[in-house]
Amino acid sequence: MKSIIHTQLRIWMACLLLAGCVTTAMAQAITERMNENMITVSGVVKDQKSHRKLEYVNVYVPGTNIGTVTNSDGAFTLKFKDPGSKVYIQFSYLGYSSNQVEVDRLASTNNEYFLSQSSFKLNEIVVSPVNARLLVEEAMWKVKQNYSPVPTLNYLFYRETVQKRNRYITISEAVTEAFKTSYTQGTGRDRVRITKSRSVASPDLKDTLSVKLEGGPNLATYVDAVKNPDILLEPEYQEMYDYAFKDYVTIDDRVQYAISFKPKPVMLDFPLYVGTIYIDRENLGISRIEFSMDMSDPDKVTRQMLRKKPASMRFRAQDLSYLVTYRYQGGRYFLNYIRAEFKFRCDWKRRLFATNYTVVSEMVVTNRVDNPLEWVTYKESFHNSDVLSDKVMDFYDEAFWEDYNIIEPTESLEQAVGKLRKAIDRSSK
Repeated sequence: MKSIIHTQLRIWMACLLLAGCVTTAMAQAITERMNENMITVSGVVKDQKSHRKLEYVNVYVPGTNIGTVTNSDGAFTLKFKDPGSKVYIQFSYLGYSSNQVEVDRLASTNNEYFLSQSSFKLNEIVVSPVNARLLVEEAMWKVKQNYSPVPTLNYLFYRETVQKRNRYITISEAVTEAFKTSYTQGTGRDRVRITKSRSVASPDLKDTLSVKLEGGPNLATYVDAVKNPDILLEPEYQEMYDYAFKDYVTIDDRVQYAISFKPKPVMLDFPLYVGTIYIDRENLGISRIEFSMDMSDPDKVTRQMLRKKPASMRFRAQDLSYLVTYRYQGGRYFLNYIRAEFKFRCDWKRRLFATNYTVVSEMVVTNRVDNPLEWVTYKESFHNSDVLSDKVMDFYDEAFWEDYNIIEPTESLEQAVGKLRKAIDRSSK
C-alpha cells in the first residue's frame, strides 16, 4: 500500500521541479472553432445577503454538459450555442440554494447574480445516528451506481500559475481533452491531450529560480479521487484515518453528509491528509472532497513532494491542499472541478531572507461527450514528465480562446499578464 500512495503522489504533485531557466515552445495544433451563433453570458455571483463574491460556483446550461466555474473574484463567462428558445443558466454552490436564471441574449454581460444560503431544516429529513467510517465505505461501494458507466471525453480548461511572494512569474493555460474510461475501471487508460495552450514567464534575471510543475493537466486523471482511490479512498488507506460526522449541508439542493477525516496516530514515512468528504444523503454519491496534506511533519512532506533543487538552496513545504467537485446530472455524478494549491519557502545559503512561492493549478470540465468515437492515444497524450510551460506559445493574443469556455482570469491575473508582457517586450529590445 505504501508504495502505491508514494507513486501516485509523486506523479501529480510531488513533481515540482526547481530549475534555472524558463523556456517556451510552439503550441499544439488548434482544433476547429465551436459552432457559430454563440451566446455569451458574463457576470459576478454574490451572496444575496452580504453581497460577498462567491468563488468556484458551478455555472452551467441546464439540460446540457456545458459549464464553467466562477473565479476567486466571483466572475464567470459562459459561451454556448443559441438554443433557439429561452436561454437559461443555473448556479450551484455548497450551502446555497441552486438558482436558475433566464438571460437576455442582447444584454447578457456584466450582470450580477445572487444566491441565497440554503434554509433546509433538520426536521424536514429523518435524522438518524451517523457512522462516518461506514458511510465512506458504502459510498465507495456505490461508485459503479453513482458515476459514469461508460467512457467519456471531457473538454477541460486548465490553468497553472506560479507566484513569487505576491508577484506572478509564470502563467500557463490550456484547453485539453481528457478521455476517461467508465468508473467501473481504473485510471490505467485515462489520458489527457492538449488542444490549445499558451504561457508567459518573467524574463527578470532575479527570477532565475523558476518553478515547474510536471504533468499539470493530468489533474483530471490522478486527482479524481473517486476513480483513483489510491490517493485517499482505497479501503486499506481508509484504515489510516479517523472519520467523524460534521453536519448536513446542501449542494445542488441535495442534502449531503459532511464527513471530516484526519490521520490516526500511526508511524509512517509518508504524509497523510486532513479534510472533508461530502456524501449525497439519498444515493451516497461523493459530491465534493476537500483535503490538505497533514503538515505536522514538514520535513516528511518536503521529502515527499520535492523532485530536485539546486544544491545550495533550502526548500521547505508549507501547505498542499486540494478541492475536487462533481456535478450531479441525470442521476449520476460527473467530474466537474479540481484545484490544487502548493505553498513552499526557499532560501539560499549565506542569504538573509527566504522567498515564499505559491503554485496553483486548476481545471474545469466545460463539456462532455459520453461514449466518444475516439480515444486519446498514448502517443498524443500529455505525459506525467511533461511541463506545460515548456511546451506552449506566447500569451499575447487577447482573442486567443475564441469560443472556448475558460475560467475567467481574476483582475490581478490580468494585470500580471500585462506586466509580464511589458517586461518581455523591454527585455527583447
